[in-house]
Amino acid sequence: MEWPGGLRDTVRQEIVARQLDEQIAGRYPVGQRLRILDVGMGQGAQALRLARAGHTITGMEADAGLLKAAREALAGEPAGIRERVRLVEGDGRETGVHFLPGSFDVVLCHGVLMYVEEPDPLLAGLARMLAPGGLLSLVVRNADALALRPGLAGDWAGALAAFDTGARADRPGGTVRADRLESLTATLAGIAAPLHAWYGVRVFTDNVPPDQGLPAAVDLERLLAAEDRAGRTEPYRRVAALLHLCGVRG
Repeated sequence: MEWPGGLRDTVRQEIVARQLDEQIAGRYPVGQRLRILDVGMGQGAQALRLARAGHTITGMEADAGLLKAAREALAGEPAGIRERVRLVEGDGRETGVHFLPGSFDVVLCHGVLMYVEEPDPLLAGLARMLAPGGLLSLVVRNADALALRPGLAGDWAGALAAFDTGARADRPGGTVRADRLESLTATLAGIAAPLHAWYGVRVFTDNVPPDQGLPAAVDLERLLAAEDRAGRTEPYRRVAALLHLCGVRG
């Protein structure tokens, strides 16, 4: 599948998609149409992919610019797919305002927690949206790997500082939070959606420039195969830039 953006975004979206599909296939019968909530959907890449697969999608996004891009992307889809997607402008911490508890089979929250100062209330609200046995999919910045990017780039001061921080510079003048696997495992257990599986995302390509394009198709598939394997294999997955955690509602 083609993804918007350069190599870094393609690796992230494709690897997360493969992992998510694996978890869905392991929980639901083939062909079952699921009710999926995508919180912080961005431009809607995963939401559109899942809608094309036949699922009913509710996408929630607080950023008006990203929501506009998602609407434009959805407008280019066939009518049958457009009918399966509902877009809502709103913050992920407001799910209780928009939806009833237990309304969804799958809830996605990818790349959102890193921008939330206190993630526990958000996670508790997302878990309440799940039907019993439902799947919560989180993609977070890995706090145990923060020194890798500056270290591999030769930024020794940045690498040393990263050992003692839970946040990292992500854009000029700004920082984002990062989370540890052990901490989120405890949080998921506490909100009755205990950790079922976890993966690493972007083990080898986190230092790729954001604007770097895609290689030839055969090379891209080999790269993705290597990233996919590393994200499932110890000790590589523990040093991935991102973690993909999947909890199941009890």
